[in-house]
Amino acid sequence: MKTSEIMATLQAKYPGENEYLQAVQEVLESVEEVYNQHPEFEQAKIVERMVEPDRIFTFRVTWIDDEGQVQTNTGYRVQFNSAIGPYKGGLRFHKAVTPSMLKFLGFEQTFKNALTTLPMGGAKGGSDFNPRGRSDAEIMRFCQAFMTELWQCIGPDQDIPAGDVGVGGREIGYLYGMYKKLAREYNTGVLTGKGSTWGGSVLRPEATGYGALYFTQHLLEKAGKDLKGKKIALSGFGNVAWGAAKKAVELGAKVVTISGPDGCCEISKGITPEMIDYMLVMRASNHDRAQDMVDRFPDQAVFHPGKKAWSVPCDIALPCAFQNELSEDDARELVENGCWCCCEVSNMGCQPGAIHYFQHNGVLFAPGKAVNAGGVATSGLEMTQNAEHISWSGKEVDEKLHWIMHSIHEQCVKYGTQPDGSVDYVKGANIAGFMKVATAMLEQGII
Repeated sequence: MKTSEIMATLQAKYPGENEYLQAVQEVLESVEEVYNQHPEFEQAKIVERMVEPDRIFTFRVTWIDDEGQVQTNTGYRVQFNSAIGPYKGGLRFHKAVTPSMLKFLGFEQTFKNALTTLPMGGAKGGSDFNPRGRSDAEIMRFCQAFMTELWQCIGPDQDIPAGDVGVGGREIGYLYGMYKKLAREYNTGVLTGKGSTWGGSVLRPEATGYGALYFTQHLLEKAGKDLKGKKIALSGFGNVAWGAAKKAVELGAKVVTISGPDGCCEISKGITPEMIDYMLVMRASNHDRAQDMVDRFPDQAVFHPGKKAWSVPCDIALPCAFQNELSEDDARELVENGCWCCCEVSNMGCQPGAIHYFQHNGVLFAPGKAVNAGGVATSGLEMTQNAEHISWSGKEVDEKLHWIMHSIHEQCVKYGTQPDGSVDYVKGANIAGFMKVATAMLEQGII
């Protein structure tokens, strides 16, 4: 396999699908050497098959806003790979959603799910619906219209969606309510991230952020460092950043910033439990403004309009918002301000130039598919509880999540350890996930 040849074919076939092409190239560059050690993979054309989704559903979503006006959006579900289990991946509601974005996310999800040790394939879906400024009633009507088109394509042993950007517990509730009405069955296993009274798992809302901090903790321990007392810059203020902030404070770190499209909030003395709770209010408001935190706590935070979280001096940067949110210039600014560790919590949160800059300047770096896998891992635990019609305690779920993140870190170390003893976490995560999926595809024949 030559990565350059495969990428040239994909670029000609899918021009302009930049996020998807970026994700594929990053993985193929990491696995090329090990792939070429397995002629059976080449014979079965594993890579050529793996980089193409199994299928993509595209559909119109028509709904009525509060003014009685008919609105139309486009919905998608990308079922990428089911070699090791049913399709599993979130739904994203955001104005920037495109097929390229969802293909990249589904591709990444395939390897992320493989790393969790749980039997889950990769998928992603969503819509270009923009929830910003919409009322609860409008969001409910949109979710109901979206599920009307999607419901026959999903199921507990077929495809299990969850939340993502723009899709939290409220949206999952509306989506499941419509699914139940259409399918005429109370099958809670068809969606994850549900409410705790109707099949949801304890700790699922916090799981992505919690898991990210557990992974970061293991990474620091491997490097002979400690999380306590370290200054952490978080981007975003949604569900992922909220969970990360909660666990960071619990583990003794100091969160010094959150951010939004309008700018960043600098919290020099560290975020407080009251401020963390207020992040949930900010998310539910649909205003998408980080300034709301400063308006609520004017004596504890300072707002910097148009600035990113990376403008605030920190020890550890945790991108929690969106893909490609951290550029090479941001990486340079972080390093100049003393940052020595960056763990992606958002999917592909760093641009390639930023990753290369970190790696060439001695910054500890780990990719999203390893760092943020705690969210989908806990979704997998929710699926298990639904299948058994039981509910585990928070202690049980947290112990299982911690074990899974430890296992993911160990896989990264196994496949990413370099001759000098350092660990290339990007390479380690990609090879570990790839080998599991590739082996399963090989053993199941040419399908």
